[in-house]
Amino acid sequence: MALCHTRFTSPVGELLLVADDAGLTYLGFAGEDHTRHSAGSTAAHTPILDRAVAELDQYFAGERTTFTVPLSRPGDGEMGFHGRVQRLLATIPYGSFVTYKELAGKAGNPGAVRAVGTACATNPVPIFSPCHRVLRTDGGLGGYRGGTKAKELLLRLENIDFRN
Repeated sequence: MALCHTRFTSPVGELLLVADDAGLTYLGFAGEDHTRHSAGSTAAHTPILDRAVAELDQYFAGERTTFTVPLSRPGDGEMGFHGRVQRLLATIPYGSFVTYKELAGKAGNPGAVRAVGTACATNPVPIFSPCHRVLRTDGGLGGYRGGTKAKELLLRLENIDFRN
């Protein structure tokens, strides 16, 4: 499958979107090393990338609460702990959050709070698969691949109450 990419200027900075023929494979933030995810990709407009850009525009304008662009993640058939966590992210509704601990329990290992953090940090399609909706038990932000300022902006956009 051919990989294509485009860039999108958002309130959280420039984003790199990469897609194959089946769906969006990667969303990268400014300042990240995108080499592994975009190697061999060509800058192009494809229906999937155009749809992703349109949906992000609507999301940041407060007009979209769910995404419909297809996601294409290598290893989607695998059901390891990280895969289960990443699939569960899609079940966290817009405007709400779960804690790392709650997500660990839902994924079948209540003690694996740090592993949930790792699964969120390696989520290839943040925003579309909303790992920003996972918070610490005390209401604190926790980490975020795009940086805590980006996570805070996304939470405020969705009117999610959290503590700094």
